[in-house]
Amino acid sequence: MAVSKVRFFSKSLGMCVTCDVILPQRRDAAPNRPLPVLWLLHGMHGSHSSWLRKSNIERYVRPYGLAVVMLSGLNSFYTDMAHGLKFYSYIAQELPDAMGKFFNFSRKREDNFIAGLSMGGCGSLMIGLSKPENYAAIGCFSAGASTLFIEKMGEKIPHYKDLTFGDSPITNTYKDTLGNAQKILDQHLPQPRIYHACGSEDHLIAWAHATRDFFVALPDHAFDYQYFEGPGAHDWDFWDQQIKEFLAFLQLPRFENEFC
Repeated sequence: MAVSKVRFFSKSLGMCVTCDVILPQRRDAAPNRPLPVLWLLHGMHGSHSSWLRKSNIERYVRPYGLAVVMLSGLNSFYTDMAHGLKFYSYIAQELPDAMGKFFNFSRKREDNFIAGLSMGGCGSLMIGLSKPENYAAIGCFSAGASTLFIEKMGEKIPHYKDLTFGDSPITNTYKDTLGNAQKILDQHLPQPRIYHACGSEDHLIAWAHATRDFFVALPDHAFDYQYFEGPGAHDWDFWDQQIKEFLAFLQLPRFENEFC
C-alpha cells in the first residue's frame, strides 16, 4: 500500500487543506480499473492523520484494493458551520471532485463508502443520508444522528452546538439526518446500507440507542441497518475493531495476491 499526503486549495473553505490517502499498490498483472473509495472521518479534536496513526486501517484495506481518503473537519461536525467554515460543502461536494482529478477513483455509487467515529460517525450518517445517490454504505461508530445530537447532546457541549448548528431550524436541510432517512424511504431514493456500532461502556451510548431505535422501527429492514453493541469504551481499541467489521460489512471482493 502507498500513503500519499495531498495538499490543495479548497474553494469551499478558502484555505489550503491536507488529506492522507491510502492507495492500493497494484502488482504488474492487476488491471487498471478505477478504485473504490472509503471516505473516513475523524472524531472531535482529531485530524486527517488520526485514523492512520491510531488504527490498522492501512493493513485492513489491502485485500480489498480499497482507497481511503482521510480528511480534516476540525470540530465542525462536518457541517457548513453556523459560525465558521463550510465543511459540508467541502466534504460532500468539492472533495470527491478534487480527488477524482488527482487519482483514478471510481465515481460510481456502488464503489463509494463513508464512515467515521464519534463526531465523524455523526458526520458520516449526515452526509451519507443527505447524498444517498453518492454512497453505497455508511459506517457510524460511537455516535448517532445529528438530529438527536441537537435534541439530546447539545446541552452537554452547547458551544459546539451553537458554532456548528446554530439556532436555525434543520428540518428539510442536509443536517436533518432522521428526516433525510425518512425522505429516502418516502421518495424511493437509493438506500445506503448502514453499519452502526457502539461500545457498552461508551459515554455516548444513549445517543447511539436513540438512533438505533429509530432505524430498527423503520419497515422492511430499511437501509439493511445493522447495529452492534459489545464490550468497549470511547477509544481506539473499539474503533480499530469496528472499522475492520465495517469493511467486512461492505462485502467487497478480496484480492489477496493482487495488491501489495
